Amino acid sequence: MIKNYLNTYKDGLLNDIMPFWIRHAVDRECGGFLFCLNRDGAVIDTDKGVWLTGRFTWMLATMYNEVERRPEWLDLAKHGAEFLIKHCFDTDGRMFFLVTREGKPIRKRRYVFSESFAAIAFAALYKATGEARYAQLARSCFDIYSRYTNTPGLIAPKFTSERPAKSIGGPMIGIVTAQEMRKNLRDESYTPFIDRWIHEIRQDYVKHDLRMVMETVGPHGEFIDHFDGRMLNPGHALEGAWFIMEEARIRGNDKKLTSLGTAMLDYMWEIGWDKEYGGITYFKDAKGLPVQEYWHDMKFWWPQNEAVIATLSAWHLTGDQKYADWHKMIHDYAFKNFSDPEHGEWFGYLHRDGRVSVPLKGNHYKGAFHVPRMYLKAWQILQSISVK
Repeated sequence: MIKNYLNTYKDGLLNDIMPFWIRHAVDRECGGFLFCLNRDGAVIDTDKGVWLTGRFTWMLATMYNEVERRPEWLDLAKHGAEFLIKHCFDTDGRMFFLVTREGKPIRKRRYVFSESFAAIAFAALYKATGEARYAQLARSCFDIYSRYTNTPGLIAPKFTSERPAKSIGGPMIGIVTAQEMRKNLRDESYTPFIDRWIHEIRQDYVKHDLRMVMETVGPHGEFIDHFDGRMLNPGHALEGAWFIMEEARIRGNDKKLTSLGTAMLDYMWEIGWDKEYGGITYFKDAKGLPVQEYWHDMKFWWPQNEAVIATLSAWHLTGDQKYADWHKMIHDYAFKNFSDPEHGEWFGYLHRDGRVSVPLKGNHYKGAFHVPRMYLKAWQILQSISVK
């Protein structure tokens, strides 16, 4: 079984997923990438997302660093990085969220995820090239991310002070960003950031008494008994779970981190898995009440991707057959419903029953990141299991 799954991820990444994006997304006229693609790869919008530019740049450089030193991958990573450098930074050092095809700014958001994705892109390029400027850019972007994420009030609040809240997204993305910085810059000074953000998740977001991982809490982890506070995001929790399990693996299967990551997986698999149709549902209410977001029961691509990695990570660390069974469930569901054997890559959005909601392959949120990262991480984890 391991060999069959391993070959599915390896061959799919090399012969389907990466070729699809390289064939259709590279903008050789204006630089950067065009991610808004129809089912067949035709461009349907020319605006460029900064998140996705950083993410694909990271993916290309990581493929070069960890799979094979293909000149094409490195050249395209540099192609993405140069677009980021030339067009995606504001005068205050922050980054935009959306720019035109030529690179003129359209939108800038309050939070700093553009900076986190740029940081990992530049860090991976530093490892690939040894060019000091990429390391400097990576550190600068990470410093912005960590300062805004760790300083309450620095990001302009979305609401009034009547009901203060914070989201798991900040510490969760912080963990994996710091992991990439540490790995690619060979700098252990990023480990304390990881420790801090894991502690915050353990202390404020993981509710063992409720057997759930909260998406939004009060400033000190308080349960907020309103629509926003009760809304659970299983995909985010599963993603954070495997980031923590990855840190457990790096630290020689640290038992406390493994226990935390597998608990997060256990709680949110039970809540998020659709027992009737299969797949991971987008939103749930902590009290089982109706959720206000109308897309709550849809199946988006990325929670399935994160569930694949989380279940494999748990199986790798614990050897528990339960996680192998869960991996088979999510793998079979996702490849049956999301994969597009006719035109390549994955659909992004399904109705609850598995029907395709919209046939596009990319927009300003879906691009060359969650799907190829899943293929790469699953391949690497299965390779580690197979050589035990």
